[in-house]
Amino acid sequence: MKEIQLQYISQGTTPQEHLVHIEKVCSAGGRWIQLRLKNTDVVTYLDTALKCRNICDQYNAIMIVNDNIDVAKAVLADGVHLGLNDTNIIKARKILGDNFIIGGTANTIDDCKQHVESGVDYIGLGPYRYTTTKNKLSPILGINGYKSILSEFRNFNTTIPVVAIGGIIEKDIKDLIAIGLSGIAVSGMLTKHKDLKEKIENIKTHIV
Repeated sequence: MKEIQLQYISQGTTPQEHLVHIEKVCSAGGRWIQLRLKNTDVVTYLDTALKCRNICDQYNAIMIVNDNIDVAKAVLADGVHLGLNDTNIIKARKILGDNFIIGGTANTIDDCKQHVESGVDYIGLGPYRYTTTKNKLSPILGINGYKSILSEFRNFNTTIPVVAIGGIIEKDIKDLIAIGLSGIAVSGMLTKHKDLKEKIENIKTHIV
């Protein structure tokens, strides 16, 4: 699995807007894409995911599908990201096999422990601060919450990457990486930015 530094979680009011934003991020240097469609019928999800797969292939980008295992498998995505209330990680691995990347959302050290035991490939830990991209937001962690969880996480003796997620802005990145996180997953930071190439290059300098 490629190292996770910056993952873009797609945003848009329509599936087409998601695709437009995904292509803009890819063309500006983004190489980890998570397609996150909510309240969408399966036909539309499949169609959008196929188009997303084509875009990611053009730019040699990793494509992750949010929540939907069947769609991820059907379009030959690189992986799937599962929330706390989504399909069980072990069940997902049986369906998808060892070649798919499986990421899992976590909010507590117990969530992280469960994910490690279930065999996830990466953990999305958050939210860092309040964000409007999720309807049912877990308790906000802040920098001290991350420090506390990471200090316990190190006792698991695992190399599974932990990625910060939720309301992150550029000035947060240096501190988040300094405490031991592997990278960040963002949505609004890239969706709403005009000078994307410069923005992504700046973000990567904070992470490397």
